[in-house]
Amino acid sequence: MSSRMDTIWSKLDRKSTAIAEFTMRQYRTRISTWVVMIAATVALFLMLLFYIEAMNSEIEAIDNDGDSFDTDGDGYPDGQERLEGTNPDSDASFPSWVEPDPPEKWINEDDIDWDGLSEGENYVGQDDDGDCTSQDTTSQKDTNDNGLECDIIVNIDTVNETIYIDADNYVDEDPDEEKYGKEAGHRAFILGIGKFGIVYLLGIFLPLFLATGLIREEMSDGTIHYMLAKPIARGEVLLYRMLGYLGITWPFIIGLCVTLCLITGFTGPGDGFFRWSDIGVWMSIAWAAMMVSLVYGTIFCGFGIIWKNGVILAIIFAAWELGMAFVAILSGGDSSIRYMSVIGWGMIIVDAGVAISWPDNWFLIETGLWGGGHGEENWLGEINYAPLPGAEPLSAFSGNPNLGVSNWIAFVISTGVLVMQGVAAWFIGQSIFKGKEVD
Repeated sequence: MSSRMDTIWSKLDRKSTAIAEFTMRQYRTRISTWVVMIAATVALFLMLLFYIEAMNSEIEAIDNDGDSFDTDGDGYPDGQERLEGTNPDSDASFPSWVEPDPPEKWINEDDIDWDGLSEGENYVGQDDDGDCTSQDTTSQKDTNDNGLECDIIVNIDTVNETIYIDADNYVDEDPDEEKYGKEAGHRAFILGIGKFGIVYLLGIFLPLFLATGLIREEMSDGTIHYMLAKPIARGEVLLYRMLGYLGITWPFIIGLCVTLCLITGFTGPGDGFFRWSDIGVWMSIAWAAMMVSLVYGTIFCGFGIIWKNGVILAIIFAAWELGMAFVAILSGGDSSIRYMSVIGWGMIIVDAGVAISWPDNWFLIETGLWGGGHGEENWLGEINYAPLPGAEPLSAFSGNPNLGVSNWIAFVISTGVLVMQGVAAWFIGQSIFKGKEVD
């Protein structure tokens, strides 16, 4: 039995695994490693302070439909008079049988009703203040011409991840800016700091500072001779050096994402004590950052093997990836050029994770951009809908996988593509390393 175990262990090669342990020990004892990680952590937590401030700031409530006004000056808000059936434009007509409501009761009184939405069906909004149901004729109550009075049409295209909203007049036209703004702002922050701060910046700068010299520094110092003197192929040396690099960077990425998940989960808006639905999004962000750091690390390490100033090549490549990050985010996933990059596939992982964990995300965006049905009429008689607070940032940072498959399969496909990119980069790097003369 022991001989069999020795055979298995010998196949793993103790000397090769020692290279990974040696690499991790090198990273732990270098000041530059801690400087890079501490700087990244401080930068992310400084951005977190803005989030905490935003979550504790009050968003001004706006009377979108004017129900809190007292047009005729009889002491009763217009909304109360409409609900009771009296004329809000005549001071001689008022509901004397009830006490006047305070004006603030009629601000945010016809909020967006989130429950009841199902794919492919009409979303029946609730006319909370009676503005729609009190209309005289059926045509006034059914302005979207779908045969249902006082409702909202929500057409969901599950293939293209698009939503079209058409509401009857006066339904959900006075939403709660505070509730919506906090939810949209919370999600926008997670996606903004996740996509730019963690997947791109952290995913590319850790490899830039830690992986570019993975082989080059050993060649320059002459210590590579000690590794190559052992009966280990150069491709294995590169592989186990990369494993040591991942042994440092991956736990750091996971720890940072878990910490941010806990902070935003407990401080974010919601009725529960913790936002459990955010866990899937944060884990998608962590996984995407881990995958792109693997690919970038392998590519940058190869640049270091090719040229002693390989960091210059790495910076040029990072600039290309920055452009692809903007394309992937600002296009909302509609640009096919993102497939020609590493970061583009990383963003697909995040977008798929968001679609799985926040299935109502696009409905939240569209209702916010729609503004709850409230808007101002311009000189052409057209209605310009005013977006709710937070809707535009959330829309900017949200995207679609757009692979024509389910979100779970898109998650797996994008992961597989990144793994293949990493394998291809390692194969090219070890081929160059094999033919490289070491002085």
